[in-house]
Amino acid sequence: MRTRAYSVLFLVAAMALSLPLSGQTSPGQPNDVTLTIVYDNYAAVEGLRTGWGFGVLLETGDRTILFDTGADGEALLENLERLGKDPTAIEAIVISHAHSDHTGGLEALLAKGGRPKLFTLSSFPEPTPEVVQAVEEVVETSPGQEIVPGIRTTGQVGTEIPEQALILDTKEGPVLLTGCAHPGIILMAERAMELSSGPLHSVMGGFHLMNATEPELETIVSGFQRLGVQSAGATHCSGDPAVAAFREAYGQDFMDLGAGRVLRFPLNS
Repeated sequence: MRTRAYSVLFLVAAMALSLPLSGQTSPGQPNDVTLTIVYDNYAAVEGLRTGWGFGVLLETGDRTILFDTGADGEALLENLERLGKDPTAIEAIVISHAHSDHTGGLEALLAKGGRPKLFTLSSFPEPTPEVVQAVEEVVETSPGQEIVPGIRTTGQVGTEIPEQALILDTKEGPVLLTGCAHPGIILMAERAMELSSGPLHSVMGGFHLMNATEPELETIVSGFQRLGVQSAGATHCSGDPAVAAFREAYGQDFMDLGAGRVLRFPLNS
């Protein structure tokens, strides 16, 4: 690894819309990880801004991570404010891949004055001098590297559009959170399994299946089942047909996502 060196109450509706999954607890416990989708082209809570892109806030104990920053900094910051989240409390930003719908909110976020670490891949373009100066550190990740206790990165998957995803080590099994899964969602799930013990409990995020044919979707869904994935949630670039296919296949174990959705999982650590 190389290292380069408002306030409103939380929307009660966001909690009410969270799914009653086996991996979800309410109220949260100190060793839980809470995932709040803060940027998406779908909305789970009325009043939040939507746009093409993705961003998820992960909170565990006193640690806060942002996974991707969406495309529009103004929309990202507005959603964070409406959800009662302090952007300056974010201590780590993990970028899944170097596309503007996942990086576009970065500079606006950093302009709020926080100094998080920025976790990227060595294959990404060099951050701008302004970004380097605004963060505590730019860290190029390696497979399995811990971001905070209980949350790791897959490291680079794929080469044409290199991407990383997050692995949450929960008591029910590993949970995989993807940005777009350009290298292939099955490949990314398999990589996460290689870095973990046992099958994945959940896979959620962008699956990049918006142009997939019906037979291709059937193959992907079957691949999830072959790998033993117990619950799934598709959003962002997955496309409506893929969302419908996973909802049909997984039934009550399908996770409806979108901006404002809140999910909790108990971490092992």
